[in-house]
Amino acid sequence: MTLKPLATTLALMCATLAGAASAAQPLWQTDAVFRTPESVLPDTQGERLFVSNIDGAPNDKDGNGFISLMGKDGHVQQLEWVTGLNAPKGMALVGRRLFVADVDVLVEVDADSGKIVARHPAQDAVFLNDVAADAQGHVYVTDMLLNRIYRFDGKALSVWLDSADLTNPNGLAVSGDTLYVACWGVMNPADFSTEVPGHVKTVSLTTKALSDYGSAAPIGNLDGIEMTPGGRLLLTDWMAGGLLSVAPDGAVSKLDALAPGSADLGVSADGKTAYIPMMKDGTVRAFSLDD
Repeated sequence: MTLKPLATTLALMCATLAGAASAAQPLWQTDAVFRTPESVLPDTQGERLFVSNIDGAPNDKDGNGFISLMGKDGHVQQLEWVTGLNAPKGMALVGRRLFVADVDVLVEVDADSGKIVARHPAQDAVFLNDVAADAQGHVYVTDMLLNRIYRFDGKALSVWLDSADLTNPNGLAVSGDTLYVACWGVMNPADFSTEVPGHVKTVSLTTKALSDYGSAAPIGNLDGIEMTPGGRLLLTDWMAGGLLSVAPDGAVSKLDALAPGSADLGVSADGKTAYIPMMKDGTVRAFSLDD
């Protein structure tokens, strides 16, 4: 992926920087042992983190992809824990089932054994990216290139929302009856560049009503998105790099600059730690948050 200077300049000019939010404090960084790490997800049981590794091009069906296990202290427990994937990206847990977006398939994994138990094809999918689950166990998956969100209801995976207004949706997070969408911005599929970077949108889980979160002002080429227990919305900007916090009025605070390639973050259950995969560096970084 290459970055056009115009996109960076516009994102910095249009994003409103609020000084109220405190900066994130670095805790640790792993060695460069991962292979294109795209997403980190804390396990709801124990002290483990799941890390998805694309290990190749983000849309290649090459069989190289895998999921790693690591401790919340940054120690890698098993590099190739789940294998037999192509280009795994976002993940979500429903009970002890780990759901993984893998190009055009939602892969279901036993979160205890690491065994793949099912593969759910997404009709016409091109670039499945992030995954989130609601309180009822429904699983939502973005297709970044098709401006589409799929939903798995436990039996079937089908198109749930199809709208150009999603502006190349990347990350997903659920809080209450709202789905939060980190939008990349309308992009050139050849190199993922944008003239106008994306911002955060919300979707009602009951009505599917689509709205801007606070403001339609560009923020960045957004990747990961998480809502902390304290109500802080956290984002990562893949192209420019950065861990961001966005207020309900749309005001943006940069908590850490990071480097380009900062991807789909995970947040601890207490909201006090953020785990960020650095796709270009092959590392995972952890930060302390004041939620």
